[in-house]
Amino acid sequence: MTTTLDIAPAPAARPEQPYHLRSANTLLGQARVARGWSQDKAVRALSLLARSWGWQIAAEPSLKVQLSRWEHGRTRPNETYRALLCAAYQVTPEELGFDRADRSATVKSLRERINDLERLVESLTGTAGVREVSA
Repeated sequence: MTTTLDIAPAPAARPEQPYHLRSANTLLGQARVARGWSQDKAVRALSLLARSWGWQIAAEPSLKVQLSRWEHGRTRPNETYRALLCAAYQVTPEELGFDRADRSATVKSLRERINDLERLVESLTGTAGVREVSA
């Protein structure tokens, strides 16, 4: 008499994903991962955005180190980088964990810059020989 055993095949080992997006457990890190971006891709996006705006920022290798520090909460991005991060990730400052004081400082700074530009335009038009002619 022959007995047969029905043995289920051993489950195949689940393959490991070759590349997995990770971030620190912060709003800033989660925003990057939510877009499906690696740190390298985020750095590239920030660099391209800054260049398109005519802004000067750190070189990409340094920026990657800074991004990691920001995501881990070791340091906080300054006004320039907060604006770039919000634009690149298409989120508000609050969604990235920047507090309202940071936001109001950004708004104040932008208003000051607008006022400076308006004064510059006024001074340039005043010195360009633009005069009203009376009849």
